[in-house]
Parts: sequence; C-alpha cells; structure tokens
Amino acid sequence: MAHSVSAFQAAYISIEVLIALVSVPGNILVIWAVKMNQALRDATFCFIVSLAVADVAVGALVIPLAIIIDVGPQTEFYSCLMVACPVLILTESSILALLAIAVDRYLRVKIPVRYKSVVTPRRAAMAIACCWIVSFLVGLTPMFGWNNLNKMRRTQELNASHTQFVIKCQFETVISMEYMVYFNFFVWVLPPLVLMLLIYLEVFNLIRKQLNKKVSSNSNDPQKYYGKELKIAKSLALVLFLFALSWLPLHILNCITLFCPSCETPHILTYTAIFLTHGNSAMNPIVYAFRIKKFRTAFLQIWNQYFCCKTNKNAGTTAAELGN
Repeated sequence: MAHSVSAFQAAYISIEVLIALVSVPGNILVIWAVKMNQALRDATFCFIVSLAVADVAVGALVIPLAIIIDVGPQTEFYSCLMVACPVLILTESSILALLAIAVDRYLRVKIPVRYKSVVTPRRAAMAIACCWIVSFLVGLTPMFGWNNLNKMRRTQELNASHTQFVIKCQFETVISMEYMVYFNFFVWVLPPLVLMLLIYLEVFNLIRKQLNKKVSSNSNDPQKYYGKELKIAKSLALVLFLFALSWLPLHILNCITLFCPSCETPHILTYTAIFLTHGNSAMNPIVYAFRIKKFRTAFLQIWNQYFCCKTNKNAGTTAAELGN
C-alpha cells in the first residue's frame, strides 16, 4: 500500500534535496581541484579529499536514505538497520578526517624542517585508510548486535504477535540510544572534538610564538611561512567549528532522549538538528573557496577551463563559421 506524504514531509524532502544539490557538486569540485592542481597535493589536502568524499556520500546516499526513513516504510528489521548505518559511518569518517587534518597542521608548525620526511604520501594514505576502517567498524557496530532487536522482540512477545517481524523503519526504532550516546557520542565524537580543540589552540600558540620571534629577528621567509600557516589553520579551525556546531545539537537531543525518556522533544527541533548535520556537508567547499587561496584559484581555473572558456570557444567557433 502506498505511503502518503504529508505537507510537512514534503517540505522536509524539498530542503533535503536542496542540501544534496549543493553538497554533491560542491564537494566533487573540491576533489577535482585537488586532482588537477599540483599545489594542492600535500597531506592536508589529501585529508580534505577524504572529508569531501564523505560529504559527497552524505548528499548522494545518506540524504536519500534519510528521506526513506522519514517516510517510514514497513520493512524487515535488518533492512532498516542497513539504511540507518551509513550516516554513522560517514559521520565518524568526517570526524577522523578532521582529526587527521588537525594533527597534520600541528606537525607542520611543530617540526617544519622534518615535516616532509615524517608525513610522507604513503603514511598519509595509510592514515586515511585507517580512518575509513575505524569509521566502518564504529558505524556498523549496530549491525553486529548493539541495536534494538531484542527490545522489539520482547515487545512483540508481550503483544502475543506471531506474524513476520516487520517494523516501521525509523532511526530510533532500530538504533539503540545507549549506543548513540555512550559509544558513538561519548567515545567517538566528543573526545576527538575536544582533542582537536586542544590541538588547534596549541597550533595557534606555536605560530604566534614563531611570528613574534621572526619579527624581532627581521627574517622574512620564516615569517611568510608561519603567516601562511596561520591563515590555513584559521580556515581549517573554522571547518571544525562548523562541524561541531552542526552535529552537537543532534547528539544533545539524543542525550535528552536517553536520560529523560518522559521529555518530549518538539519535532521542529529534531528536524532542525537533522538539517544542520546534513547541511554541514555543503558548508566546507564554501569555506575553502572564501578562505583558502589555493582552492579559490583552482576553482576559478576549473570554471575558466571547463565551463566559461568552453562557452566562449563555442561562441567563437560559431562566429567564425558564420563569417565563412
């Protein structure tokens, strides 16, 4: 039987589709820029590509699955669980990519002379692979048994139902709030965010010390290096701040759901928190474009080479043909 969609759900779906239409092309552009621009080939930008891949997947995979969950189709328990897990994998991947970026920026200012010998392309690739492996393990934990299946089976037994175990597919129906709060948030979200905050504070402290030292010694090259590092660190810290701002409200609502079962969370708050988490995937390319000159240059190069100039060339060719 077809599931009717309310006006509120239609509005929700429209906003989600709009976020996806911004997120997917924007992050593909980030990946494209790193691929075509040699100046964007160091470890930091490799980690940014990993983050962009996760953000593309949010727009192309997670948002469609979130729409399915919001409609709430009738499905088998583990089928619903498979629909709910990708967002957990990609969230953790984003957090670990941000952590890798923070560590990389710390090493760049802590050991600038030895940095290239320590952070090699191979080690950066291994770090990215490890981030994704851990993300899959953390995000697929509910598939390994930490879910609401037993709780739902007990409910089914109490209702004396012997029909096939089919449920209305919704996130909180299959995902355990104990998993979301105690394991996902308290172990794999909050500690990395706090660690990244401490790392960036130390990065800014080291850069300012070096800038003060170099100013007094009138040495231009190191000052230029640390000045550039300060600008990039500020931009990447902004990416981290936006990530925390986008994801913490939803995790706080999860904590309220677990620790205060009688508390009713207004639907508008829940949907706003969901929009923030998905919208975060569309924010990063905008930050890169406005804050990091190398990305801005690469974006303009792509536009001129593949879009703007292509149109001009076609127009020029047409004019020449008409002239002949």
